[in-house]
Amino acid sequence: MKKIFAILIFAVTASAVNAQQFIAEAQPALQHGLHFKSLPTTWDEGIPLGNGMVGALVWQKGNNLRMSLDRADLWDMRPMKGIHRKEFSYKWVEEQVKKKEYGIVQEYFDSPYDNESAPSKIPGGSLEFEIQNWGAVSSVNLSLKDALCEVKWENGTFLKTFVHANQPVGWFRFENLKNEFVPHLIAPRYQGEVKVSGDPVGGDDLARLGYKQGKVTEQGNTITYEQEGWGGFKYQISLIWRKIDNSTIEGVWSVTSQYPKKKINPIAGSIVKKTILRGYNTDLSSHISWWKKFWNQSAIQIPDSLLEKQWYLEQYKFGSAARRGAPPISLQAVWTADNGRLPPWKGDYHHDLNTQLSYWPSYSGNHMEEAMGYIDHLEENKANYKRYTKMYFGTDGLAVPGVTTLDGTEMGGWIQYSLSPTVSAWLGHHYYLHWRYSMDRKFLKQKAYPWIKDVAKHLEQITVKDEKGFRKLPISSSPEINDNDISAWFNQNTNYDLALMNFTFKAATELAEELGLKQEAIHWKQILNEFPDYALTANSEMMFSPTLPYKESHRHFSHLMAIHPLSLVKWEDGEKAQSVIKNTISLLEKVGPDYWCGYSYSWLGNIKARAKDGVGAAKDLEIFAKAFCLKNSFHVNGDQTKSGYSKFQYRPFTLEGNFAFAAGLQEMLLQSYAGFIEVMPAVPAAWKDISFDKLRAEGAFLVSAKKKDGLVDEVKIIAEQGGKTKLKMPFKTWFANSKYQAEAIQVSDGFIELNFKKGGWIVLKNGYE
Repeated sequence: MKKIFAILIFAVTASAVNAQQFIAEAQPALQHGLHFKSLPTTWDEGIPLGNGMVGALVWQKGNNLRMSLDRADLWDMRPMKGIHRKEFSYKWVEEQVKKKEYGIVQEYFDSPYDNESAPSKIPGGSLEFEIQNWGAVSSVNLSLKDALCEVKWENGTFLKTFVHANQPVGWFRFENLKNEFVPHLIAPRYQGEVKVSGDPVGGDDLARLGYKQGKVTEQGNTITYEQEGWGGFKYQISLIWRKIDNSTIEGVWSVTSQYPKKKINPIAGSIVKKTILRGYNTDLSSHISWWKKFWNQSAIQIPDSLLEKQWYLEQYKFGSAARRGAPPISLQAVWTADNGRLPPWKGDYHHDLNTQLSYWPSYSGNHMEEAMGYIDHLEENKANYKRYTKMYFGTDGLAVPGVTTLDGTEMGGWIQYSLSPTVSAWLGHHYYLHWRYSMDRKFLKQKAYPWIKDVAKHLEQITVKDEKGFRKLPISSSPEINDNDISAWFNQNTNYDLALMNFTFKAATELAEELGLKQEAIHWKQILNEFPDYALTANSEMMFSPTLPYKESHRHFSHLMAIHPLSLVKWEDGEKAQSVIKNTISLLEKVGPDYWCGYSYSWLGNIKARAKDGVGAAKDLEIFAKAFCLKNSFHVNGDQTKSGYSKFQYRPFTLEGNFAFAAGLQEMLLQSYAGFIEVMPAVPAAWKDISFDKLRAEGAFLVSAKKKDGLVDEVKIIAEQGGKTKLKMPFKTWFANSKYQAEAIQVSDGFIELNFKKGGWIVLKNGYE
């Protein structure tokens, strides 16, 4: 054993130390929250509160305090008009592309999305409180630790409000009231003049939905609003309040829904009556307990206060938007537009980037339970996806529409992407990640492999052999290259489609082998070997397709899927792969960011972290945080600073850029995709003091680390499931504390092999020699 690797390994008895003692309690600090001297005056800058199912935005409209209320399953579910015609098939579209008669395809399958108001996510309603006699607001604060919003007025009135972490209710408490308390429940404008029509980005007027205006009923200290939507769907909002003393009032609201032929849900009116009896303080206590557990899942500390704060805000929004038992994160989650219009892009489920990026941070961020809400949704809609697969593609197995309603039904619109044959493959990557980060064999057997196997069946049947014997799609695309033009279809595999197909058959092979299904593994591997190489320029730059290099600025880095997130072309693969990654990034920056969105910078931060470029990753994440987020941290696509970071300067709000940002910062601190754990692989040299607690690595290892004065001082690893892993050595010499026969062995220059029993842990300290 080499002298420079002096190893001292000693066991610590079970009574001496437990795994949690060396993990500090992780809670966001005061500076990580939102702090203003006045209330926001637009809905999309409101203070966000939520629990995955219901949400609220706190802001000021005119002279009133306004709380915009939402529920994730409020949907107009009418079928998209006209798309389910006899021509609805991939084969028919292929024929029109080959005949260069694409106008009819756009008319049948693209135009309805733009021109029809529904299907669409719809808003709930709003509460308003008359505050014109209270004087000016003196402070507005959102505590991330408690998920509690507090507002103070100059006359001494004080508001505390929260959406309960795991109950479908929101609470408010006004203290030191000096004026009359006057609440109102404001219904959305489902009747009236239509001023905006056919605008999927800005949103159609709600009146286009054609609903009969719902009824608001006031009785004593209770207000209830009932609204019927399309097809017998109904929802109810109820508000109740009570006087605690002469200057204190507390109240609670709820939003509930009911679909025909579905299980009968409790109505909002009954929920608030039961909730008010528990009292504000009782519910606040259980609410805070949930958030304490959430925050103890992971934590970071870095010397860049902007990026650190943004990370905590993203974690907070993720905790507010993701929950098992609730629909997964849509474009705006539980914060639907409150402006008399439908939300941007109908608030739907876009699976050509948006839902996928939204769940990127859940894995290494150690929020596996919340991530399961995404998987649960896909599982629940599987029968609907298989109906679509057979109807549109004529294949067995599993395809998923790229743009869907709440129950997974296709909506059309730019069908190169909304009806892409490889959407289910990208969704399958999340199944794969969940398995790799959890090592839950039941999940592997019952969910991960069945999903990926079904996707592989579909792709095997739909692909054909070209003249060289390579497998290809009859027509291929790359989101959202050439937009909705016929030129968006390619007769050779795009790198996007190719990467997803390669991933599917590679994962199917790996998982089948893991389950001992040898013949299935052999079959999948054989098909994997039938795909061609990725399209590269002479300068080793990733292309969109063999006929289209990256030569114009574009927001969607779909041609880079093999690099990130799929990890098929890895920095660790050696000089050739590194050349492809470096040259491709260089070309992106040379062409420039004219038509990038905020999520482009977040995604590029992830890619640069994979390239071990800490300075570059930090720079792109900083641009995202400074230029593409409103003051409440919502990502709004365009450059709000007009600083040249993008020619897009609009502000439709979507969430995927926010969550991709969090994933990017986590990639800078911990990577495990290459078969080993690497701590702080992509941090700027100027970041001398860093720490993180309980970030999760593949293999179900929880990793904590500290860096002091520019040197990694300590690495702590807990093996949730046990097993072996490797750690890339972050220091020259080291010693270790271990428990449950965890051991560390120097296996080669630069790597330590770690072997754990289930629940075992180890602490590696820098030997400073």
